[in-house]
Amino acid sequence: MALEKVITYDYEIRSEHKYIQERKKTAIVEDGKELSSSYTRRILNPSMDVSSESDEIKGMADTLWTDEVKEAFEAKLEADKTRAL
Repeated sequence: MALEKVITYDYEIRSEHKYIQERKKTAIVEDGKELSSSYTRRILNPSMDVSSESDEIKGMADTLWTDEVKEAFEAKLEADKTRAL
């Protein structure tokens, strides 16, 4: 009767700015049966440095965050600043 902590990840790509939403599930498993679980989320955007992230996230960012997407995201940030003033 051994307890085990099992961590898994899944991802969603959101909006035209290609936000990467990561959902981390932490489960406590006993003899193959899940006893409990919890979730945490985080969102990565095209202006973020992902050099210290997992190879999976780096691969998604390299594929999704084209120069066009990055430029559109920066334009959105500038427009948001202008609206806030």
